[in-house]
Amino acid sequence: MGRSFENRKHSIAKTAAQKSKLYSKYGKQLYVCAKNGVPDPEGNPSLKNLIEKAKREQVPAHVIDKAIEKAKGVGGEDYTPSRYEGYGPGGSSIIVDCLTDNPNRTITDVRNCFTRANSKLGASGSVVCFFDHLAVLSFPGENDDEVLEAMLEAGVDVEDVECENGRVTLFAPASEFNNLSQAFRQSFPEIEPEVLEITFVAQSNVTLEGDDVSGFEKLMELLEDCGDVQDVYHNAILPD
Repeated sequence: MGRSFENRKHSIAKTAAQKSKLYSKYGKQLYVCAKNGVPDPEGNPSLKNLIEKAKREQVPAHVIDKAIEKAKGVGGEDYTPSRYEGYGPGGSSIIVDCLTDNPNRTITDVRNCFTRANSKLGASGSVVCFFDHLAVLSFPGENDDEVLEAMLEAGVDVEDVECENGRVTLFAPASEFNNLSQAFRQSFPEIEPEVLEITFVAQSNVTLEGDDVSGFEKLMELLEDCGDVQDVYHNAILPD
């Protein structure tokens, strides 16, 4: 067992200059989640988990409420998910998830980010095969056997569990996300997860050195400035 999990997802920096980008990202995700399901978190587990994740990242309540209220209206924006895959500096593999109302604009913007960083956008399926698409739950603790037993008793299809450095991390198929979340909250209501999300976990990693480090950082900055980009996953390890 053990995937030596490190959440290699490039997150938007929580500096004052980036707050509007962070709020816009969650506003769009919450709107789509509420619009595609029901705008009531008690009847929409995915929306409930997304709200909790937004709160953990200190997204204000008014941003969350506005997105959900907007989803209750008739019409509105028509956002669709788009996923792009490519190769970054040093042979790194990168997945870019977007929400867009203009796919032509989005693919052009993402391709330009890769080109300007001397990287290459690949075909669909060229990179994602090197990642596992998983539901991941992580929290401080050392009771991995107890948690695993509780999840299995609840019928959750747990693929892997690890306990390292005072942290327990569970892995399950992405389709088990809601079951994993609900079973954990029912069994351990006193524990607040630090990570609870569907993510891509690289099957192997690439350590970057020299100019590849600055090139990779440039690519991440360019993608971060792209308004349609929601999440970026990669397998790169940068030096401390």
